[in-house]
Amino acid sequence: MTMQDDPHLSMVRPVTPGTPQGCEECLAEGSGWVHLRMCLTCGHVGCCDSSVGRHARVHAARTDHPIVRSYEPGEDWRWCFVDEAMV
Repeated sequence: MTMQDDPHLSMVRPVTPGTPQGCEECLAEGSGWVHLRMCLTCGHVGCCDSSVGRHARVHAARTDHPIVRSYEPGEDWRWCFVDEAMV
């Protein structure tokens, strides 16, 4: 399968970050994060798998929103949690 063949790409929507200042759950808990990811279905901003909460992955599992993009300055890549692959 190529990156463009991922069937989950159909769930990508035009989104704006729900919490542009950082991970939604970490901000609510008062905790920190390592890197940020934004859901490309709804705009949820969550922390990466290197962060304690892994909130981007938790969000994807709870909502069936599979694809995120990096929410780090200068990064422009997408990840599918279902296929565990770049898309």
